[in-house]
Amino acid sequence: MGKTLTHVGPIGAGQITKAINQVIVAGTYWAVAEGMTLGLKAGLDMDKVVQAVGSGAAGSWGLTHRSSNMINNTYPLGFRVRLHRKDLDIALEAARELGVTLPISAYVEQIETGLITRGYGDEDLSAIARSVREQSGL
Repeated sequence: MGKTLTHVGPIGAGQITKAINQVIVAGTYWAVAEGMTLGLKAGLDMDKVVQAVGSGAAGSWGLTHRSSNMINNTYPLGFRVRLHRKDLDIALEAARELGVTLPISAYVEQIETGLITRGYGDEDLSAIARSVREQSGL
């Protein structure tokens, strides 16, 4: 299990903290997918693009470790789409209960539902790039 234990609040706070993580991951992966597709359509050297933007404000774990999946349109297993969708559903339910709107998370949840329906639920979460690529004619 984890090496660090961080108390973030009363009982149940850990579940919300995990939900926050999934919300941030959803938005980050979606943004990386859009950026990679834009660069591919523009004919850029995507390895150099990732290197250039990865050292600035756009740098993230998702960009560093999953952009190559999105560029190559191959999604070897890391964290399954279907598992992220389950966790994202928990986050969206908590948001509804708290009166918080999460439009990007709701959109990514729809994308993930479509991927699962099409048989991609056991691929890495970076497979959400399939949607951006397809909508963009790649």
